[in-house]
Amino acid sequence: MTTESDAGIREGLPMPVHEIAEPALRLGPDSLVWKFHGDVRNLLGFQRLAGTENCIEQLAQGVEDHSVIFGDFLGRARRSAPPIMQTVYSEDPHDWGRRVRDFHGSIRGTISDGSRYHALNPELFYWAHATFVDQVLYITDTFIRRLSHEEKVQIFEESKLWYQLYGVSARNQPQTYEEFQAYWERMLGRFVRTRTIWYATGYLRKGIPGPGWLPRPLWRIVAAPIDAVLRTILIGTLPQEMREVCELPWNERSERRFQRFAAVMRTANPLFNRLPVRVLYTPWAARAWERARVDPRRIHNGKPRR
Repeated sequence: MTTESDAGIREGLPMPVHEIAEPALRLGPDSLVWKFHGDVRNLLGFQRLAGTENCIEQLAQGVEDHSVIFGDFLGRARRSAPPIMQTVYSEDPHDWGRRVRDFHGSIRGTISDGSRYHALNPELFYWAHATFVDQVLYITDTFIRRLSHEEKVQIFEESKLWYQLYGVSARNQPQTYEEFQAYWERMLGRFVRTRTIWYATGYLRKGIPGPGWLPRPLWRIVAAPIDAVLRTILIGTLPQEMREVCELPWNERSERRFQRFAAVMRTANPLFNRLPVRVLYTPWAARAWERARVDPRRIHNGKPRR
């Protein structure tokens, strides 16, 4: 990350943009973000999304200080995801974008070195957005179908429009896909272990906690294959920097298993595209496709490679 943007995060000042210059500007069914963001296979990337966000200390501290993650982890996820999905798929994305922005207006505090953070600081808010952009790029290319370079560029360009809907300053936002790639690599180098991310990845180190009524020895037997599958898939999606910060074991054998699973998922893409839209997409995305009278299963499927 550049010195200028690093200083921006540490200044802890919000910079919202109250008016959107082009109210008619929105994503639509012709965009790749519409095609892929609401696909249910993106759920395979939930740990990558939440994890990369919270390996940055300021963002993780905001979650720790102002949310109920330690008492209601799943509830927080259910409350956070729909508004962001609505910013892409609703009939009034500008209204939903402002709601997401304004929800963060009071989220501020200090981190371990005493410097301030504010959720509407442009560099911090953009990082949270960048993790969603990465999710669309990474999960699509890994589990749905390979994206061409041109398609990755298109998704990034659409993500700049998506970011405008929040009404937060785009100061120091990457302007090209190549700049975004370099920005992403720099941010991976800033990852630290935070209390939030250590808690959120505990089940990958210790295994899924069992129900209280089931004896622990029996649960360990039942959960062993489930834990093995989850570790292969979910740890496999994570950047190596996050694996190291969270002490999540990974080796060449693990990588081979993960790549085999990803290849099977991509091969099965034609079968997924035969599922009903309301099964293949989240409810918000499915309603948007129905409203647009477009069948997403028939578009943007890529050309066979020779």
